[in-house]
Amino acid sequence: MTNAADIRRVLVVDDDAAVRDALAQTLELADLDPFPVSSFIEAKDHIGADFAGVVLSDIRMPGRDGFHLLQHTQATDAELPVILLTGEGDIPMAVQAMRQGAFGFLEKPCATTDLLAALERALKTRQMVLDNRRMKAQLETGDAAARMLYGQSDLAEALRNRARLAARAGTDVLVTGAPGSGIYKVAEVIHLTSAQAKGPFVKRAAPTLDRAGLADAVAAAQGGTLFLDDLGGLALDVQSALIEALEEGGLRLIGGTIQDLSAAVASGDLLAELYYRIEVMKVRVPSLKERPDDIPVLFRQYVAQAAEQSGLQSPEITSDLLADLMARDWPGNARALMSAAMRFVLGEEGEEADDSADLGLAEQMARVERSLLIAALRRAEGRASAAAKALKLPRKTFYDKLARYGVKPEHYREEG
Repeated sequence: MTNAADIRRVLVVDDDAAVRDALAQTLELADLDPFPVSSFIEAKDHIGADFAGVVLSDIRMPGRDGFHLLQHTQATDAELPVILLTGEGDIPMAVQAMRQGAFGFLEKPCATTDLLAALERALKTRQMVLDNRRMKAQLETGDAAARMLYGQSDLAEALRNRARLAARAGTDVLVTGAPGSGIYKVAEVIHLTSAQAKGPFVKRAAPTLDRAGLADAVAAAQGGTLFLDDLGGLALDVQSALIEALEEGGLRLIGGTIQDLSAAVASGDLLAELYYRIEVMKVRVPSLKERPDDIPVLFRQYVAQAAEQSGLQSPEITSDLLADLMARDWPGNARALMSAAMRFVLGEEGEEADDSADLGLAEQMARVERSLLIAALRRAEGRASAAAKALKLPRKTFYDKLARYGVKPEHYREEG
């Protein structure tokens, strides 16, 4: 049984109607999708870089023959497989066809099993080519979440998926996280993945805005996204003006905060109308402390970027260095790790402002173990039994470790 997403199209080119119909029938019986044409002139309009299929062509045809079709296909897309058929049994012709880039060469009449085997190989090759092209295009332009939000942990993947969901939702968005966790980058990813991607992305620090400044920002963000960092610091009169601007439409708001905005509402520092408008779609950026298994991935990426920016060669990243990095608490999160990467490239890694260097092996291992316990609890949304199972630890051992490190499962349950 074939997958619905599999490529099954075969462009069949033969001037002999009886042969063409017989080939088409054979392919249909094999669950392939034949598209029969009688000449190069008919075939060329279907051959392109995005053609989701392969070509099966006779060589000897009146006018422009199979070799001409092969040359045209190679010029259009050198990775589009062409299988040539001939009744001549001419070995030199087969050699010539292969040298010119033919995927395969079969002598007519050919056994059905040989024909289908060659076509299946060609179709799988074409499928791989098109899949790779799509993935490359996605990483380069289409999927900003995959391109900009690094990490291989479950939390990293959940963040990417949440950002994509927020982008599709079309509502205003609230991005929360600890200082340095990458709130701005997540906001930018949401914009780049949204329907407003071609519009402007305007960033402003909320505490610095007066009504005139907000009006300028709203005007600049028309057709796109306005990102207000530290949303809780927006003056009350400016909050009212912002609500009015959002009601008029024309832009999308993404607010960023490291604070508990519900507390700001309770204290009267944030208008409830603004809060309930933006908290409909929340995206929380996990801290490095919650996902220590992402630290090596992030550090390597930041080192590569720092080396490119500084024009220096990247030093060797040893396993000891990565273990040391994973042992740290990283209160400054991604921003602090990025700074550490730059210092590492500049040869100043010994000047890290962290006390890990003064710790013995047991203390450093304890830090790593505590981080892994917390990461497991986060992934399990605070369910201790599930976290213990994920770490392959007996429940009693898991609870003993939690008690030793002062880790409470209820602190790591998913926010509502």
